[in-house]
Amino acid sequence: MLDCPFVQGDLPRLRVLVDRYADREGLPEPRRWDFVVAVDAVASNAIEHAEGGGTLVLERADGHLACHIHGSGPGFTADAVPQEMPGADEHAAGRGLWLASLITDHLTVSTGADGSVVSLTMRLPRTST
Repeated sequence: MLDCPFVQGDLPRLRVLVDRYADREGLPEPRRWDFVVAVDAVASNAIEHAEGGGTLVLERADGHLACHIHGSGPGFTADAVPQEMPGADEHAAGRGLWLASLITDHLTVSTGADGSVVSLTMRLPRTST
């Protein structure tokens, strides 16, 4: 559906693209906005921690809208996703991942030799046929 590399200057365009594709696939408000916010948070993390950018892949699979964000930095594991709200100070890590895990249906992290992939999914409403 969508496969594109991104850097800092691409974030506004990514938000618009993700919103449009999510709308086209039938993800209703306010869940569509939650999905856009979660994708933005993870993409921003990729820019900050993964050598300035990443690749975003958006797909529909098994009744879900899925976004996979690959960053080619040093990588991290699912343990980096806080289970409770991180502190509010400027040095607290993981706020974006915590938020994304809270507002999507599922968040996974996989790490390999070439970096990490954060996958976010949102259940799509059933359509009557």
